[in-house]
Amino acid sequence: MSITVQIEKKKSYTCDDYERLPEGAPYQLIGGELIMTPAPIPYHQKILGKIFFEMNKFVEENNLGEVYLAPIDVYFSQTDVYQPDIIFISKERLNIIGEKKIEGSPDLIIEILSPATAYYDLRIKKEMYERGGVKEYWIVDPMQKTVEVFVNKKSKFEFLGNFKDVVKSDLIEGFNIAVREIFK
Repeated sequence: MSITVQIEKKKSYTCDDYERLPEGAPYQLIGGELIMTPAPIPYHQKILGKIFFEMNKFVEENNLGEVYLAPIDVYFSQTDVYQPDIIFISKERLNIIGEKKIEGSPDLIIEILSPATAYYDLRIKKEMYERGGVKEYWIVDPMQKTVEVFVNKKSKFEFLGNFKDVVKSDLIEGFNIAVREIFK
């Protein structure tokens, strides 16, 4: 049995409209637009799994908080609900984990670039992450085999580096991962 949900066609959508979509619908709410994102390619998912595995293991071993991977809704505003590839929330801020979504900016967000989402990850979402107070933002580029890291200083992202050997988190002290292992 399939369930069909009708959403009224509008020029701008809100979080309330977004929440009426069926669970697992391939959309993000970006600037009031419902943006359909196709399923990632296998290589994207392989990279996602490697980073998540290493980060989650480190965070759990050191009791630092929670790590989640997409799809999970992160609420930024009434017109912006994103599904970052990987998020980290420190144990001091676990209260932002709601029953249905993350209700505030995660401490760290990782986006893996793909043709369908790169524009949003590099521009619109990056700006929201910056304004929203995300403390650290990683942009993983499968084509260039690099990881760019930005840290938030006074509501502005500062470029920490474009890592090709070992990427280190400024926020999760002691966490690092060999870049070549991510892209194997």
